[in-house]
Amino acid sequence: MGLRTAFVATVLVAFSCASALAAPSAATLARGKYLVEGVVACGNCHIARGAQGEPLFDKGLSGGMAFDDPAFNAVAPNITPDMETGIGKWTDAQLAKAIREGIRPDKSVIGPPMPIEFYRHFSDDDLAAIIAYLRAQSPVKNVVARSKYNIALPPAYGPPITSVKAPPASDKRAYGEYLANIGHCMECHTPRDAKGMLQHDKLGAGGQKIPGPWGESVSRNLTPHPTGLKGWTDAQIIKSVREGIDRDGKPYKPPMGFAFYKSISDTDMAALVTYLRSLKPQTFAGK
Repeated sequence: MGLRTAFVATVLVAFSCASALAAPSAATLARGKYLVEGVVACGNCHIARGAQGEPLFDKGLSGGMAFDDPAFNAVAPNITPDMETGIGKWTDAQLAKAIREGIRPDKSVIGPPMPIEFYRHFSDDDLAAIIAYLRAQSPVKNVVARSKYNIALPPAYGPPITSVKAPPASDKRAYGEYLANIGHCMECHTPRDAKGMLQHDKLGAGGQKIPGPWGESVSRNLTPHPTGLKGWTDAQIIKSVREGIDRDGKPYKPPMGFAFYKSISDTDMAALVTYLRSLKPQTFAGK
């Protein structure tokens, strides 16, 4: 074997090894799929909707769903790995910063309804799994409009994040809170003030009005108050989340993401219920 041939062979072997090391594991991809298509429900915003607000799953995570609000006209972006209209050119670090800190590669700030204040809780491992899964999807070319805001966006949603570790699943209450954060449950189930800011002193009290093609939805009270979940069994809470059916049999309207939440595991659902039962009882914030 000549020196040139040996050099080329060495380079190819090194490249193959590096590629193998860079490839995400099956477990990482499975975790990413579970999060994206389950508790985080990325498609609840990043999948286009039909006339009645139903998700059009055949479009993938190619964006286009519009959110009309007095403060903004936002359009969910394409988060498939398309090189021109999606996230194909973004590095893992850029994706992580966009998801967890709300900062795009061009340094611009991502505005609502992207729930950055909740996504700041993403653990490093779960964030990496989500990014790996997004990269594994088929690219979909879909140009979407840029969001427009009538409000001033913050320069940042907090200090730069260096590292986050999820609480152990054995701590059901803490892990349930973690899941509720990355699932941004309280983004809808906590009332907002006149400026559109979440009223954290009324965490989980519901009452938000959410208009859409379905009419108007009002988020329910998730606290253990008589106007909330007091008196509900664990099975009733789980059924309502997974199937979108109230305990009296009445179906929920969108944008509740029960099409995604049905895949949440029994263990994670039990942790979520434990967390909800630990909330301070609050009177329903709606009318």
